[in-house]
Amino acid sequence: MTGTAERLYGRIAGLLPSPADWRPARRSPGRDLIAGLTVAVVALPLALAFGVGSGLGAQAGLATAVVAGAIAAVFGGSNLQVSGPTGAMTVVLVPIVHSHGPGGVLAVGLLAGIVLLVLALARVGRYARYMPTPVIEGFTAGIAVVIALQQVPAALGVTGEGERVWQAAGNALANFARDPHPVPIAMALVVAGVMLLGARWRPAVPFSFLTVVVATIVAEAAGLDVARIGTLPAGLPAPSIGFLDPGAVTSLLPAALAVAALGALESLLCASVADGMSVGERHDPDRELFGQGLANVVSPLFGGIPATAAIARTAVNVRSGARSRLAALTHAVVLAVIVFGASGLVGRIPLAALAGVLLATTVRMVEVGSLRAIARSTRGDAAVMVLTFAVTVVFDLVTAVAVGVGVAIVLALRAVARSAQIEQVPLETGDHGDEERRLLAEHIVAYRFDGPLFFGAAHRFLLELSEVADVRVVILRMSRVSTIDATGAGVLGDAIRRLEGKGITVLLSGIRPGHDEVLGGLGVADHLRRDGLVFPDTPAAIAHARTMLGLPSAPPPTPVLAAPHPDVSPRTV
Repeated sequence: MTGTAERLYGRIAGLLPSPADWRPARRSPGRDLIAGLTVAVVALPLALAFGVGSGLGAQAGLATAVVAGAIAAVFGGSNLQVSGPTGAMTVVLVPIVHSHGPGGVLAVGLLAGIVLLVLALARVGRYARYMPTPVIEGFTAGIAVVIALQQVPAALGVTGEGERVWQAAGNALANFARDPHPVPIAMALVVAGVMLLGARWRPAVPFSFLTVVVATIVAEAAGLDVARIGTLPAGLPAPSIGFLDPGAVTSLLPAALAVAALGALESLLCASVADGMSVGERHDPDRELFGQGLANVVSPLFGGIPATAAIARTAVNVRSGARSRLAALTHAVVLAVIVFGASGLVGRIPLAALAGVLLATTVRMVEVGSLRAIARSTRGDAAVMVLTFAVTVVFDLVTAVAVGVGVAIVLALRAVARSAQIEQVPLETGDHGDEERRLLAEHIVAYRFDGPLFFGAAHRFLLELSEVADVRVVILRMSRVSTIDATGAGVLGDAIRRLEGKGITVLLSGIRPGHDEVLGGLGVADHLRRDGLVFPDTPAAIAHARTMLGLPSAPPPTPVLAAPHPDVSPRTV
């Protein structure tokens, strides 16, 4: 076995379950079983609602909660996380249903699962923490609005057409105005209101389940004319891959990448939330991607939609006393029992009641305190959050995340670039005579660079450094440069050539080994190395400059350097 094969085998082995995963379950299995049952009660109406909202029907939501929920519980990287269909994923799936049909959604889920498995093997999970908080808060609020708009037709008891969710909601409102149906909207508002008020009064009570049960009983007893879920199969369909069209893979790949990105982001964020709500828990991000990838590969084979970790259900799981994976696995088993034993009853649930559940869910998704904090932090963060929110609502989630991250990066680079400044600081007087101090002040200047020398600030650095005049030697101290890229190295070389064109000798000091490789690879300052003008430290460079100028060989006065970072004040060398 080659070294590469051994590393790959070891990486795969590290992603697989081990007996240690189930040791916490032996401590208090009763608490895990109760927590799993509680989560199942909460998850049932959500699974049904998200299945309907995706366009594939309630049975798809149930299949996802059962299959993906069980696989992610066993193979995932968190002991407390609960997976299944989510609102954020539903938002992404609706346009896919419109453009590729139900089979396209299943194929996208399978392809997204494969992408997640690749990301897990590549150990990409650790990089999720770099997602900017304003982008996360912006698309979360946008998702809440989109989900609420998606429920407008079902809540009003009418149909709505439109390419975008806000267009469909507007069309539904127009249809409702022409032919009002008070019963569905009253049912949806009552369900949502009871859920929201009940969560404040008794957070541990599963009001989503209770309100749906009561709404169904009332609708049956009173013979209300409201749309129902409809007939559900008594069990899961036999696994099949007939939905996959090899010829359509290329056209589905962009959507699959978007679904995989959302699944990875939401799952890793949810795992972090679960860690924060518990004591001593720490998830494995790469194993979490592996578990979610495997869940999404298998779920479509049973008619399930793409799945990810669910923050609301995970929070219920933790608050219900869960201590291990047994709770999430129990939740999936309980839902499977409902699918096989009570599908007829589930089919009688009014769609308006599920719309009310999702309306309440959208309200609870939005953390008003977090939005206010970001809005008050900086204008850049507030702009990124608002822009991400607006693009999510008007266009789609994938575009919103791309735009939000892109703008956040541009603003961050702009802030770093604007912070760079070069300031000539006179030398300290020390114990030398007036004539020597005058010569040193006029002929030797030293600059220290703090922070990154990269493309965002390099050209400004070039313009300011090139204005140096009335000196014979410039010492550039590089020891505080945190990073340097090709653009920064190239601009440094250009600045050196311009200074030398004015008859100024340039000395370099304190270049780090990694930075020296970048400069050497681009041929920057090669002539300085040949001429012995590159020094390991600044004192050696100053001594050489004094020799060049014919000054006394006594130790030079300590120069005060210019720091190109506003947070670092000039200091002596």
